[in-house]
Amino acid sequence: MSMILSASVVRVRDGLPLSASTDYDQSTGMQECRKYFKMLSKKLSQLPDRCTLKTGQYNINFISSLGVSYMMLCTENYPSVLAFCFLDELQKEFITTYNMMKTNTAIRPYCFIEFDNFIQRTKQRYNNTRSLSTKMNLADMQTEIKLRPPYQISLSELGSANGFSHVSVGEYKGTGKISAAPHQRLEPVTLPGIVSFVLSLLCGALNLIRGFHAIESLLQNEGEDFSYVIAFFLGTAACLYQCYLFVYYTGWRNAKSFLTFGLICLCNMYLYELRNLWQLFFHVTVGAFSTLQIRLRQPQGKSPDYNV
Repeated sequence: MSMILSASVVRVRDGLPLSASTDYDQSTGMQECRKYFKMLSKKLSQLPDRCTLKTGQYNINFISSLGVSYMMLCTENYPSVLAFCFLDELQKEFITTYNMMKTNTAIRPYCFIEFDNFIQRTKQRYNNTRSLSTKMNLADMQTEIKLRPPYQISLSELGSANGFSHVSVGEYKGTGKISAAPHQRLEPVTLPGIVSFVLSLLCGALNLIRGFHAIESLLQNEGEDFSYVIAFFLGTAACLYQCYLFVYYTGWRNAKSFLTFGLICLCNMYLYELRNLWQLFFHVTVGAFSTLQIRLRQPQGKSPDYNV
C-alpha cells in the first residue's frame, strides 16, 4: 500500500528540527529511515533544494526554501508528484504561519511542534487520494518535476551514521555542479570586520593605481623595472582575496589568510624604495588587521541546546 508515513520540518543551516509528525511505527525499517533523516539534516546546506533518497522499500523526499527544509518519508511506490505536492503544501502553510525571524532565532528543537496538527491533517488527505481536490496543482507539479527532476541522493553520499565523509554531490539538473566543500554560514559581521573590509579594498585600489602608474613609467622609460608592476598587482590581488576570505567560507580559510598576509608583506618589502615608512606601515597593518578579522569570523556553530 502506497502512503506517506511521516514528515518533519528542519532548519537548513544546522539541521535543527523545528516540527515533526508523531510516529508510532517502531519497525526496524522505520528506525533505519529515522537515522537517514538525521544524516540528511546535517547535509541540507550542501544539497540541492529538491532531492530524493531511495532506501529500499521507503523513499525520503525533501524540498528546501528560505532556510527551511520540509522532509517526508513514504513507501517506495508512492507517486513522486503527490509527494512533492504534499511538501509544497507544508512549505506554504509553514511560511504563512511562522515568520523567518522566528525560525532563524529558534534554539530548542521542535519549538514549533504545534505545526504537527497541520502535518497530520495533510498527511491523511494525501493518503486518501480520492479526497484530493488539487488536480491543477498536481498537473503543475508534474510539469515542474519533468522540467527539473529531483536530485537522486545515493546512500554512499551519506556515509556512515557516526561521521560521513565529504562526497561530491555531482551534477544536478538545472543547478550545475554542487561543490563538495560545505557552504557554511559565517558569524554576523562586526564593526571592526566592516572597517577591515573597507581598508583592504582601499589598499587594493591604491596598489592598482600605483601599478598602472608603474606601467606608464615603464613605457616612458625603458630602464624601469617591470617587477615593480608585478609587485603592485600581486598586492592588489592579495588585498581583494582577503576581502573574499572575510565574506565567504572556504576550506583552509585561516591558512589561506595567513599566506595572503605573507604575500602582502613580501610585496611591500620589495616596494620599499617606492614607498615611505608610513605607507609601508599602513599596508602591512591593514593586512594584519584583515587577517585577524578573518580568523575571528568563524562559521556558525549549532545551537547549544540542540541534538538531532
